[in-house]
Amino acid sequence: MTRNGRSPVSNHPNRRTFLAGAAAAGTAVTAGAVIAGTPAASAAARYPLPRGAETLRVLVTGDSGTGDRAQYAVTDAARRLHRAHGFDIALGLGDNIYEAGPNGPDDIQFLTKFEKPNAGLDFPWLMTLGNHDNSSVFPGDGGWLLRGDDEVKYHARSRRWYMPARYYSVALGVADFFIVDLHPLAAYIPPILSPEWEAGGHYMTRQSRWLDQALRTSTAPWKFVCTHHPYANNGPHGPAGTYDGLPAPLGGQAAKDFIERHIAGRAQFLLSGHDHSQQVLENVGGLKGTRQIVSGAAAKSVHSASTKRFRARYENYRDTGFMTLDINPNSVALTAFEVPANGAVRQAFSTTYRR
Repeated sequence: MTRNGRSPVSNHPNRRTFLAGAAAAGTAVTAGAVIAGTPAASAAARYPLPRGAETLRVLVTGDSGTGDRAQYAVTDAARRLHRAHGFDIALGLGDNIYEAGPNGPDDIQFLTKFEKPNAGLDFPWLMTLGNHDNSSVFPGDGGWLLRGDDEVKYHARSRRWYMPARYYSVALGVADFFIVDLHPLAAYIPPILSPEWEAGGHYMTRQSRWLDQALRTSTAPWKFVCTHHPYANNGPHGPAGTYDGLPAPLGGQAAKDFIERHIAGRAQFLLSGHDHSQQVLENVGGLKGTRQIVSGAAAKSVHSASTKRFRARYENYRDTGFMTLDINPNSVALTAFEVPANGAVRQAFSTTYRR
């Protein structure tokens, strides 16, 4: 059952870059409303979801939609794994169309930055919105939230792309996946002029009620929440509450509060992108046992160093890469793969979580 809510070097913008332009962009801040919960029609011959699965093999990517050589190197590596041991689904953790999102559901960028790079990876891709997918004045500012609806509409045009609403959940037997939209709480240009989108507005109120009920009623052995913005992060974007070194509310304090109230302790995993790195973090205070995983290096790398703010079992800020999940009722095996500039692929880290 599906529940609907409605180059290798990173050039990801810093929040401080946007502050000077935020006032001038005020008239461009989203003032319209979107009705969450209206799913798009299903595409003909869509790759089927593996409902009722007793085991799942999952490809985890994030920040992938460049259409350049680095993205193809990552998908080439994923295709080799798929031929050897097929994936059932993929998770796309946002920033699906760089640099500024699509211009309508028929934008050719869906072909050049998603369909062509992922040719041969023929299974459902559960997609999450990213800040670049909601661009307004500046690429990645997250200030035009209605732009993300073009990606929802593309659900009706693709066999792979699965995004029936801005937020939704998918029950697949051994695991349930909850795709969450934090952008009204974490945009570089906050939607302060719209009661629909603001932190305490209608959209986030509906989403929080939906998520509370969906997590409470889930009976799956494993629960995964997918967001673009991470709660904990040792990369240059920093953690929720102090994104890019900014104080509340510009640093994502509302996103931090949302995760603590509605996600922490209610799912085993929080999977995020945004930072162009790979991180497997230890238990993080505030998450109440929920594990933070960052996989945002599917086309870019930050080429930075870890802040070491949070204890990490594995982290890489140099290479592009992706992760895999092998899920059965009793365990989740997570593996991180690195794809350095020479195009080789190496298994860099693996761990198993048990119930």
